[in-house]
Amino acid sequence: MVETNSPAAPLKVEYDRASEVKAFDESKVGVKGLVDAGITQIPPFFYKSICDDNPVVNDAQFSIPIIDLGGLNGDPFGRKEIVDRVRAASENGGFFQIVNHSIPKSVMEEMKEGVRQFYEQDTEVKKALYTRDFTKPLVYNTNNNLYSSPSADWRVTFLVRMAPDPPNLEDLPLVCRDILVEYSKQVMKVGILVFELISEALGLNPNHLHDIDCTEGLVLLCHYYPPCPQPELTMGVTKHADIDFLTVLLQDDIGGLQVLNNNEWVDVSPHPGALVVNIGDLLQLITNDRFKSVEHRVLASHVGPRVSIAGFFCTGVLSTSKLYGPISELLSKNNPPKYRETTVKDYIAHSGKKGLDGTKPSDHFKLAKAE
Repeated sequence: MVETNSPAAPLKVEYDRASEVKAFDESKVGVKGLVDAGITQIPPFFYKSICDDNPVVNDAQFSIPIIDLGGLNGDPFGRKEIVDRVRAASENGGFFQIVNHSIPKSVMEEMKEGVRQFYEQDTEVKKALYTRDFTKPLVYNTNNNLYSSPSADWRVTFLVRMAPDPPNLEDLPLVCRDILVEYSKQVMKVGILVFELISEALGLNPNHLHDIDCTEGLVLLCHYYPPCPQPELTMGVTKHADIDFLTVLLQDDIGGLQVLNNNEWVDVSPHPGALVVNIGDLLQLITNDRFKSVEHRVLASHVGPRVSIAGFFCTGVLSTSKLYGPISELLSKNNPPKYRETTVKDYIAHSGKKGLDGTKPSDHFKLAKAE
C-alpha cells in the first residue's frame, strides 16, 4: 500500500510494492525504457512519499551567487574578494556557481552530449551494464537506493569512480569513453582549486583540505531525466544533501534544480558556461557546521531529457582507515566538536541504508551533547 501527498494522485493504491520494484529493476530498462514504451501513467512506487509544503519562490531575496574565478590570476585583492564570496556562500546558502573556471565550453558540451548518447543507445547494449554491484567500475541503474528509499525518483544514472584508481579504458562506455577521461581530469583541477578557496575561507592553509585527502576520490554521477508523463506525482531527485565533501555539477539549460533556503525553494537557474558548486554533508561534518550542506532537489518535468553530471569529491565505498571528524584547528572551548569521527565508507554505508528519507546522513554522527 502506498500513500501519496499529491492531490493529483489517488490517496491509496493497493499493490505489492516490493514485487513491482523487483520486476522493474530486473527488467533493466530503467525509466527511459518506460518512456520508450509509451506509458501515460507512472508506476505507484514513483509517487512522492515525503510531504513538502515549502513554497517555491522565483523572486526571492536570496539568489545563488555567481562567482567569477577570473580574478585569481595574480591579483591578491581579487583573490581575497573571491575567498570572501566563497565563505559567505558556504556559510549561508551552501551553493554557488563559478564561471571562468578553466574548463573549455567545448569539453562541457561534449560531456553532456556523451552522457546523452549513452542513454540513447540500444536498450540491449545498456542492459549488459545494468547493475547494483558497486565494486564494478561502472554502475548503471535507476536509483542507487531504489530498494531503501520510500519512493523512487524519475531518473536513471550511471556512475564511474575516476579517482583515486581510474578504471581501465575498456570498462568505460565507448560512446563517451574519451570525454569521461578528459572531463574528469578537468573537473579534478577545478575541484582542487575550489578546495583551496574553501580552505582559505576557513582561515586554514590553502592546501589543508587537499592534504587531508578531501580531493582523493572523484566519482562522476551522470544523470538522465526523461520527460515524465505525470511530473506532479514524482520527483527527479527527492530532497537530500549530497553525501560527499564537495559537488561540482555540470547541468544543461533545461533547469529543475532547486535549493532549500529559509524554508523556501529557490531555483538554481542554468547560467551559460557555469558550474554549480555545493557543500557536501561530509564537509559540514569536518567544519563542525561552519559550512553548510544544504538540501536540494530536482523537479520532474514534461520537458526533457535533462542531463547533468555531478562530480562527487569522495572515496565512496572504497575501504580506507582514515577517520574524519571536526578539524581541530576550527575547534575551541566555545566551539567543541559536534560530531564523532567516521570513515567515509561507514558514512556512505549509513546513507545507503537509510535512503532518501529527507534527513541528512551527518545527523547520525552527531554527538549527544550536540543534539
